[in-house]
Amino acid sequence: MPLHRLRRHRRWRPGRARRGRAGVTVHQPGTLREALDLIAGKPEAVPVAGATDLLVHWPARVAEHDRDYVDLSRIAELKAIAFRNGELMLGALATYWDVIHAGRMKEGFPLLVAAARQVGAVQIQARGTWAGNIVNASPAADGVPVLMAYDAVVVLASRAGQEEVPLDRFYTGYKQTRRRPDQLVVAIRIPWRAHDVAVFEKVGGRRAQAIAKVGLAIAHSAAGWRVVAASVAPTVRRCTAIERLLTDGTPVRGPDDLHPAIERDVTPIDDLRSTAAYRKTVMARLLYDDLRGVCPAFS
Repeated sequence: MPLHRLRRHRRWRPGRARRGRAGVTVHQPGTLREALDLIAGKPEAVPVAGATDLLVHWPARVAEHDRDYVDLSRIAELKAIAFRNGELMLGALATYWDVIHAGRMKEGFPLLVAAARQVGAVQIQARGTWAGNIVNASPAADGVPVLMAYDAVVVLASRAGQEEVPLDRFYTGYKQTRRRPDQLVVAIRIPWRAHDVAVFEKVGGRRAQAIAKVGLAIAHSAAGWRVVAASVAPTVRRCTAIERLLTDGTPVRGPDDLHPAIERDVTPIDDLRSTAAYRKTVMARLLYDDLRGVCPAFS
C-alpha cells in the first residue's frame, strides 16, 4: 500500500462518499479502531493490505471497480513482528520480505523463510502479506501451508472484541473462510517449537514465479507430525491420514504405499496447470523422497 495503481484509474475517488456515477472509494484509516468502525458500517467494503491479488485481476474484473476498499497500510500497530512468550506474532501487515530479513526467523521458523522466497518476484515479496495470503483463500497459496504446518492461529478483531481461530479450521470451502464481514485479521500467532523435520516443497511450471501445481509443508515436533498440502483440494488442508500413517509407523517401501492415505486426504482436479493424476503422483513422490531417511518407517 498505498493503492498507487488504483489512483490512476479514471474513477478513483480517495476516501470520500460516492457522488454521481459509481467508482472506486478508498478509505485510509489511521488506527485499528477507525478501520473496525469503517467495516462495521460498511460490511461490503474490502480490506486491502498489499493488494497483490487484487491488482493482478483488476483490468478484467470490472465489477471490482465499483466497490469500497479499506486501505490498512497506515495502521502502524498491524506492522509488528515480535517474538514473545514462546511464540512468534506476525502483524497483519507483515510482508514476506519482512520475514525473510527478520532476525531469528531462519533459526526458529525456517519454513516461513523458504516459502517467502518462493512467492513471486521481489516486488511481490515486498508488498504481499501473510495475512492477505490467508484471507485470499487460494487453494494454491504458498504461505498458508507452512503457517498451517506450524499450527498458526488467526487473530480476528471486530468492534465486539477478538476471536482466535486455528488456521487449519479457518477455511470452510473454496474461497470461503470463517472471517465475518465486520472482522479484520489483525495478527497471526505461531508457537515456537523445536522441529527435527521441516520441509517445504513447491512444484510449478517453472522454477520461480509460478503458481503451484502441488505444494507441501511437513513439520515434526513434540506436538507430532504436520503434513499440509496445497493445490490438491478446494482449500489448503492438513493431511490427517498421512499424519496418522507417520505416527503409527506404518512401513512405507515406496511412493505407491502412500496413495491410499493420499486418496483419503486430497481431491485434486484437472485444470489448466495440471491433472489430478499428476498431482497425486507428485505428492506421493515428494512425501517419500522427503521422509525417507528421517522417518524410520520409510525404507
